Amino acid sequence: MSHIGAEIRRKEDLRLLAGQGKYADDLQMAGMVHAVFVRSPYAHARIAQIDTSAAKAAEDVLLVLIGADLVNAGLKPIPHAIGSSKFGADVKLANRDGTERASTPHMPLAVDRVRHVGEAYAVVIARSLSAAKDAAELIAVDWQELPAVTSALKALEPGAPLLWDHVPGNLALEAVIGDPEAAEAAFATAAHRVRFTSQINRVTGVHMEPRTASAFFDTDTARYTVNCSGGGGVVQIREHIAASLDVPLDTVRIVAPEDVGGNFGTRNATYPEWVVIAHAARLTGLPIKHQVERVEAFTSDFQARDLHVDTELALDAEGNFLALRCVNTSNIGAHAVSYTPLNKGVQLMTGLYRIPVATAVARAVMTNTLPTIPYRSAGRPEAMYAIERLVDLAAVECGFDRVELRRRNMIPADAFPYTNPFGVSYDSGDHIAAMEQVLSMADHAGFGARRAESRGRGLCRGFGFANYIEGTGGNPRERAEITVRPEAGIVEVILGTQDTGQGHRTAFAQLVASWLGLEVDQVVIRSGDTDFVLAGGGSHSGRSLRFGSIVMDKASRRVIERGKAIFAALHGLPPEDVDFAEGYFRHPGGNAVLHLFEMADAAQRDETLPEDLRGPVCESCDEVTAGLAFPYGCAACELEIDLETGALEILRYTSVDDVGRALNPMIIHGQTHGGIVQGVGQAFHENFAFDPESGQYLTASFMDYQMPRASDFPRFDTAISEVPATSHPMGFRPGGEGGTTPALAVAISAVADALRHLGVRHVEMPATPLRIWQAIQDAQGNSAHD
Repeated sequence: MSHIGAEIRRKEDLRLLAGQGKYADDLQMAGMVHAVFVRSPYAHARIAQIDTSAAKAAEDVLLVLIGADLVNAGLKPIPHAIGSSKFGADVKLANRDGTERASTPHMPLAVDRVRHVGEAYAVVIARSLSAAKDAAELIAVDWQELPAVTSALKALEPGAPLLWDHVPGNLALEAVIGDPEAAEAAFATAAHRVRFTSQINRVTGVHMEPRTASAFFDTDTARYTVNCSGGGGVVQIREHIAASLDVPLDTVRIVAPEDVGGNFGTRNATYPEWVVIAHAARLTGLPIKHQVERVEAFTSDFQARDLHVDTELALDAEGNFLALRCVNTSNIGAHAVSYTPLNKGVQLMTGLYRIPVATAVARAVMTNTLPTIPYRSAGRPEAMYAIERLVDLAAVECGFDRVELRRRNMIPADAFPYTNPFGVSYDSGDHIAAMEQVLSMADHAGFGARRAESRGRGLCRGFGFANYIEGTGGNPRERAEITVRPEAGIVEVILGTQDTGQGHRTAFAQLVASWLGLEVDQVVIRSGDTDFVLAGGGSHSGRSLRFGSIVMDKASRRVIERGKAIFAALHGLPPEDVDFAEGYFRHPGGNAVLHLFEMADAAQRDETLPEDLRGPVCESCDEVTAGLAFPYGCAACELEIDLETGALEILRYTSVDDVGRALNPMIIHGQTHGGIVQGVGQAFHENFAFDPESGQYLTASFMDYQMPRASDFPRFDTAISEVPATSHPMGFRPGGEGGTTPALAVAISAVADALRHLGVRHVEMPATPLRIWQAIQDAQGNSAHD
């Protein structure tokens, strides 16, 4: 009975469509009170004095806390998972002098200085939300405003405002990888050099459900319970909150809501508010709820992207790639919360091309902005955007066909395993086949006729395409516990991953049901509560299926082995003479047959069994799986642009994604569709902008931060490639981020292709109608001047 590869409809959806979802905001507790955080109006300022007396005296106010109160109570900074050059599967990034990346103390409430607009410096706890809001306005602060800087490049300039005394020049990390000398030698002999620089725009997660959390302190057990959701998993959140509260780990329980209205990575780190409401719950003895409103989310959610790339490619006269060099400058914001996007991107800057030598400088810079952390495909969309735009420009400027140039330089299927010039070893794949499939599906051969037809209507049609590869990893430890519950007729699976909308309850049940010979509805997946989730890394970097399948498989095998031993003991047989198939244990030479549930029932009831075989049938597996996984694929976008307005319309979008082995193709297609919208949304719409002088947010509402709409897109044409991954025992590759990874490059490539005949080389993201129109005007002006 195999459900692997079946397009089974998600268990989750009927309940959600019926309005029966259970989100964080739905959680109610008797006597619940409300928290409102008071946030900085300045991007950079010293807190000379805070007067909370009026707020404390306000009606229905229970508690007011500031940063100094937390320090006096012994709270510690949040120990964000910033990584190290000493461990991990990614290329090691250390400073040029060998020192580690900077760590900055992130207190849950700012103590003496705020470093970005929206940083919380006080909290009001009141019996009603309105009372807390009113009291928050009564807090008076004597501010000493300081100069601010929001651009990473400007933050590196001499005399730029300094955010942290222990981070000279705001440079938190500057690492060099690859072979600088060999790259320099290759460039010296190159027939062609092509350079591409770009500022990749900052975006924010814009979750359908803004962050909501609640906390309760049980005085009888001296135990904190925090209800919150994050892709890093409840185990990591518990570790961080316990460390910040400075309490033993076993005194903190983290419970994730059954449903989460979006994550995409920007919920993968521990938020300061969670620590504060846990502490306040202990002080008040009451359950506390904090609900982030939309504008507050724009000004306090961790953000993403914001990378400046300066890349150069060397080619010989025939178009063979010789070398690549780049400087990637990441704006990590006011607090060092994550270096992952920088690390993940820079090590894949050569994409899926055979480039013999390369060198890269990876810089992380502190600025007066919200911290940036991983966001769907962390760092890889930026890297693919850089290399694919570079290859496009090399084709245009050096006289090569852009398809043939790629064919000449892509890694062939017989070259795997292949180690790129930064030391990353790709396991397996057929990259060229994925590109050829996309070009065929998108009818690239017929594009010339379609372009001519568009020009006949006064429109410019462009065709963009891009290859991609990912290097996914994440927390390498995962744990599964499988219990057969005969009284309920189900198998219960506890897993340390975290479902935030990906469909784990269906897809993972397909796996276990296949192995144990059950129907999918007979397998129940449980996660998201540290009372029973003892280990595991949550859901990020495409790790859930990759690591979860391994431990679920081994735990399932242990259940079967235990079942064979029980069957053998009941029938006087050696265990090796017992078969298991389709959910039944049997002896091939006899008539005795026992279903999985009957076996588990016997284990609990039959006292004739040996002692070690009695009791609930429950088996577990806890493992660390090292290394990276490498999903890959190709995408194409075809669009038209109106020369008079710069407005564009996407006519076709095609994607082929190799996931190694498709567990549930329908879910994968759905993930791809969402990923495409997020990636193209960044390319054409989204941009989190700041006033360069004051550091104030310019796009902190839906009035200013433009979101993509369903009407902006055509029907997607997506296909799944299945070349089994040699790095996984079942051949799986991650499949949730491929839609996003090539989308930036694909979208901008299509715009550039549409306007190339006008002299437009490139349009920066987001390529809004205004930017496209301005690029056309600039190109025509330059042409007239020439």
